[in-house]
Amino acid sequence: MNPRMMRLNADYEKIRTEFLGHRYVTVEPMGSLPPERYRITYRVPGLRWDSFGNRPIVVNEHVAEIYLHADYPRQTPKATLKTPIWHPNFGTYICIGDHWAAGETLVDIIVQIGDMIQYKSYNPKSPLNANAAIWSMQNQHLFPVGTIDILQPEPEVEFGGASADVEEDDLGIVLGPSSDNDDLEIEFK
Repeated sequence: MNPRMMRLNADYEKIRTEFLGHRYVTVEPMGSLPPERYRITYRVPGLRWDSFGNRPIVVNEHVAEIYLHADYPRQTPKATLKTPIWHPNFGTYICIGDHWAAGETLVDIIVQIGDMIQYKSYNPKSPLNANAAIWSMQNQHLFPVGTIDILQPEPEVEFGGASADVEEDDLGIVLGPSSDNDDLEIEFK
């Protein structure tokens, strides 16, 4: 298998691991496996220009497509938004980085686009939409419009029966007293 196909496979597996059943992001592979194209639906707040009200309004669903062309991962993947958005770094394509590194994963890009949609990340000094750039500089106090973390943290694991009577070993692992029950209770928060 050539290096590009290995990378496409690795990206596909990471996406399945990270986004399967995700609350805010749905990733749909398009075409054969491993996919070269993905459709991503974000359920996060972003802005769209309302021409009737002559102002941006909040919308909570956005659809993007990412294409992993023949030069990927040496060059940045191509990303477009299929739904309207009011953002300085979205135009006919999404500006997903001036400094692309081949070590970035497709998961990183999906997270980056989600943060951009929410105005957690934007660059009005290098715009694809000049009007949105001017507006964003004049309205910085409104940002971010969303605070959803796309990359979900690992669940915290708590062992049942733990008390204040615990010891810590040299590795930073907290050991609690044992109970008569050999079964561990694991609680996800």
